Amino acid sequence: MYASDVTGPMSGLPDPVREPEFYRGVPMRRFVAWLIDLVIVIAIGVPLALVFGVFTLGFGFALFPAIVTAIAFAYRTLTLANGSATWGMKFCGIEFRRGDGSRFDLPTAGLHTLIQTVAFTFFVLQMISCATILATRYGQSLPDLILGTTALHRPVD
Repeated sequence: MYASDVTGPMSGLPDPVREPEFYRGVPMRRFVAWLIDLVIVIAIGVPLALVFGVFTLGFGFALFPAIVTAIAFAYRTLTLANGSATWGMKFCGIEFRRGDGSRFDLPTAGLHTLIQTVAFTFFVLQMISCATILATRYGQSLPDLILGTTALHRPVD
C-alpha cells in the first residue's frame, strides 16, 4: 500500500520522514474537521433534544446534554465505521487509518469515539491529546496512541 520499510505496530502506514505529504497540515485539518462536525452535531442534536423536551412537557430538557452527546457519539462512530472519516474529515481531505494501513471497522470506530469522548470530558486529557497530535511522529491524539491509529491525507486506493 505504502512505500514503508518500518516494522512494528505502525508498519502499514506511510513513513512520516520519507513520505511527509501524508501528514503535512493534518493537525489543522483535524481541527477544521472537528469544527465542521461540531456544527453538524449541533444542527442535528439540538433540534432533537428540544423536540424531546417539548414532548415530555419540559422534563426532557434535563437530558439535553445526554441527547446531544448520544447524537455526537452515533454520528462519529457510524461515519468513521463507514469510510474511516467523518463528514468534516472528508471535507478536509483526511481520514483515519489503523497501524496496518486499513480503514476503521465498527469496533475500532466505536472504541476511538469512546476514548475521544472520555478525553473530551476532561479538559486536561483533551489538552494532552492536542499536544500529542503536535508532538508525536505520526501526529497521534490520545485515542490514536491507545489504538495504534492516526489521521493522514486521504490516500488514493
